[in-house]
Amino acid sequence: MNLLPRNFPARLLPWLALLCLGQARAAPPEAECLIPSKPGGAMDLTCKLARQALQQTPAAPQLKLSYLPGGVGAVAWHTLVSQRRAEPNTLVTFSSGSILNLALGKFGKADVNDVRWVAAFGADYGMVAVRADSPYRTLGDLVGALKRDPRQVLIGMSGTVGSQDWIKMALLARLAGIDPRKLRFVALEGGGEQFVAMQANHVQAVSGDTSEALLNAGPGKVRVLAVLAERRLPGLLAGVPTAREQGYDVVWPVIRGVWMGPDVPEADYRRWVAAFAGIETAPGFAQMRTQAGLYPFTLTGEALTAYVRRTADTYNRQARQFGLVRER
Repeated sequence: MNLLPRNFPARLLPWLALLCLGQARAAPPEAECLIPSKPGGAMDLTCKLARQALQQTPAAPQLKLSYLPGGVGAVAWHTLVSQRRAEPNTLVTFSSGSILNLALGKFGKADVNDVRWVAAFGADYGMVAVRADSPYRTLGDLVGALKRDPRQVLIGMSGTVGSQDWIKMALLARLAGIDPRKLRFVALEGGGEQFVAMQANHVQAVSGDTSEALLNAGPGKVRVLAVLAERRLPGLLAGVPTAREQGYDVVWPVIRGVWMGPDVPEADYRRWVAAFAGIETAPGFAQMRTQAGLYPFTLTGEALTAYVRRTADTYNRQARQFGLVRER
């Protein structure tokens, strides 16, 4: 069916075709950023930062945020790997905790080589926090209470025994001469739930990450006792001492980024790698990252894949010290 008027000038047809083509190209493809936790935690924050940053890139797709919690990332992982392996515009957020769960065998027989690692574009650090009205004013106060009677302090963590939140506290406990197996933890689904539980006094402390603390540490709500960084962090947490300063040599960096399904076509994978490769220099990105409570860390494509493999090997060795590795 011809939709043009009969007297439409033939000489204008090429220009009309170019106009239509330009409009088609201008329409960004639909894309989804899948968050393997409930709203409010650092995984949620990672997708939102990616969406903000990509908005600064011409013709970049708009990211729709979707939530698929369960198994501290296992449900999202297996959903993509088993049912949505080749989706060219679906990203899934990850953190160092995701890599740790893979190294521990918590995703079954899954391996870091089962998916395509796209980009990491920020890092934060482990931290330990209590309510603002808590009697524990320093990390030493909290550790002292744990030494006297571990049963009196419930610690909120994302995940179960062997998660990065568990290992962070286990490392601190071991340095203090406490058997980590005597600590009492409450397993929760993501950083948002941890702080909700602490405000309700269901737990007396949380082992989490600095970005989550910044999201939830409103005036009079939370006291961060220590950051697990090499040195004090800039910004809002500048006044919080490191664990090292307080006599506990524990450092725990946490990278944050996105991966894709294993059968995503090479051209689509490269397109996404290229989109994130320039994110560091995107207008306003540094400010966005700071507002998200993250610090500079950028790797994409093969460089990120190599980093993930090295990190998984390190976590595997570390976990064996606590007898956590599931033999396959």
